[in-house]
Amino acid sequence: MDNVHASKHPLVAYKIARLRDAATPPKQVRELVHELGYLLMYEVTASLALKPTGTRCSPLGEYEGVDLASKLALVPILRSGLGLVNAALELIPTARVLHLGIYRESSSLQPVEYYNKLPHNTNADECIVLDPMLATGGTAIATANILKDWGARKITLVCVCASRSGIEAFVAAHPDVSVFTGVIDDHLDEHGYVLPGIGDSGDRLFNTAHPDADS
Repeated sequence: MDNVHASKHPLVAYKIARLRDAATPPKQVRELVHELGYLLMYEVTASLALKPTGTRCSPLGEYEGVDLASKLALVPILRSGLGLVNAALELIPTARVLHLGIYRESSSLQPVEYYNKLPHNTNADECIVLDPMLATGGTAIATANILKDWGARKITLVCVCASRSGIEAFVAAHPDVSVFTGVIDDHLDEHGYVLPGIGDSGDRLFNTAHPDADS
């Protein structure tokens, strides 16, 4: 799978190990996801094209200015994708943010779209989809389908943790989409959660886990 990139950065591995810990409180979960967003976006954007903007002046002399050649859009999948948005925006402040709300129905594990704030006209050269977790792959597949129907020309998926089977399902459905993940785990449980994974990323980010839950 040439279009799947699992980070080998030691800081990514270190921060994911801390994120996995069930004892990590919500504030630190948010901080870790934010920091992982920085690290992963650095890898995602390494191949962005530049365009010249003409001669500029530094305090000591002239230089050739550059700008990003493409119009970029960040597409967080609500709600957990919001945990990665600020880091991406701090790196690419000119990016547009396009929101999609998709949840996984608990019994069928099928994606259900409930919110779509894509503009009427395609206004981005590349869409970067943000979602901390790729489990079965269904939500990511549905998101890529929606973006392609909208007219997106290039799509990149960014996640903190992915299951191997979810990656395989996504690549089979969208072989033209690059995937960047912090780690790939080998197993899914009967509820569609990645093992060992990072738990329910939305609940952990926003402190909405049921108080009687085991995790």
